[in-house]
Amino acid sequence: MEILKQLQSLFLQALPTVFLVLIFYFFLRSNFFAPLEKAMAERSARTDGARRDAAAAVQAALEKVKSYEEAMKKARMETYASQDTARRAVLEDRNIQLRQAREKANETVRVEKEKLAAEMVVARKRLEAESQSLAAAIVSRILESPSPRASGGRS
Repeated sequence: MEILKQLQSLFLQALPTVFLVLIFYFFLRSNFFAPLEKAMAERSARTDGARRDAAAAVQAALEKVKSYEEAMKKARMETYASQDTARRAVLEDRNIQLRQAREKANETVRVEKEKLAAEMVVARKRLEAESQSLAAAIVSRILESPSPRASGGRS
């Protein structure tokens, strides 16, 4: 029983210390920890809000980048289309010029062929006329000149 009395006496001696610790705990809890927890919760809320805002800003930036890329793609496609149209127009113009040049060359060749044909006809008529006169001249010379056999000599 002695132990029990010693424990009871020890408990009675510790009781004021326990009350002081409890009072100190409640005092610190209400005056120190409550404002500290409130400040930490507020800080956490601000941090989370800033994170959400940052995530929203990143998402908005990604959407702007996507819309910018789409606009660039559309602009490129329009540029390519206009270049293709211009290229086709230049090719068509070149084809027209080539066709005209061919037609002009063909017309020139046709005209020159006709001129040559006309000149050939004139030349043939002249040759026929001259050939007849040459033939007559040759025949008259042959007939007018004495025959080499008749003169008796060889040349």
